[in-house]
Amino acid sequence: MKQAVVALGGNAFIKKGQKGDIHEQFANTREMCQVIIDMIKHGWNPVLTHGNGPQVGSILLQNNKTRHLIPPMPLGICVAESEGFMGYMIQQSLRNELTKQSINRQIITIITQVLVDENDPSMKQPTKPIGPFYTKEESQHIVNDGYKITQQPQGYRIVVPSPDPISVVEIDVIKTLIENHVIVIAGGGGGMPVINKKDWGLDGVEAVVDKDLVSARIAEAINADLLLILTNVEYVYLHFNTEKQQKLTNCHVEEIESYYKKGHFPAGSMGPKILAAIRFLKQGGKKTIITDVLHGWEAIQGKTGTHITP
Repeated sequence: MKQAVVALGGNAFIKKGQKGDIHEQFANTREMCQVIIDMIKHGWNPVLTHGNGPQVGSILLQNNKTRHLIPPMPLGICVAESEGFMGYMIQQSLRNELTKQSINRQIITIITQVLVDENDPSMKQPTKPIGPFYTKEESQHIVNDGYKITQQPQGYRIVVPSPDPISVVEIDVIKTLIENHVIVIAGGGGGMPVINKKDWGLDGVEAVVDKDLVSARIAEAINADLLLILTNVEYVYLHFNTEKQQKLTNCHVEEIESYYKKGHFPAGSMGPKILAAIRFLKQGGKKTIITDVLHGWEAIQGKTGTHITP
């Protein structure tokens, strides 16, 4: 059985123009599950990861709007909450489709902790904007909770550290489950970043880990054959959204790394996906494919998407 890690983009659960209510998110999840079903039917054993940008942003906004009634929860708890309900959506939607097609596979969501270095440079210089935009008055409450904020044209946003993931705490559990042919959902939203305190053990930190970089760590640890990154574009492009735009179809890792070093892929969008691909392939992975959700299975068949190989 071929092993893959499939990274689902958080924005794929809420399409452009949608309100993002739970009915829409479930419908979009059911649509995404078709890629996973096709993979399973053709001999792939997938581990699923997912983003949570819009979802955790909504949870943070709910925290702020109800703070006069309920004490707001820290970011790590909000990430765990998003992992739980998004895992539930994927679990239920995928199980229903497997049952319809008489495929007998078990599915489980792992609430995942990700070890980071407390001395990671980003811990002292938080720059990653997260969540919704706040008014000046609302932002003061956020500051009082201990967060840093940044002012942007649309309003104020929380900024948090985004440390590099070192390892996944629950990786041995994940390995045991996949060895028993259980479909695992893990690393949701990048997982909860934790540090290892000498006299305490694991302790959460207020940060966000990039889910694509965590996906690469999981793929390395389980010796996956494929890292499939599903985002909102069918191909990776050079000079994206310019007159010189050029799609990339087949690249060796050295070629894509040279483009990465030249700054072709912004940190806030395609950059982490390319870095995840580079890391995975340099650690022994066979292939990374980057494409959009609707073309996932076609990309695996070699018909579309950006294919990166060693």
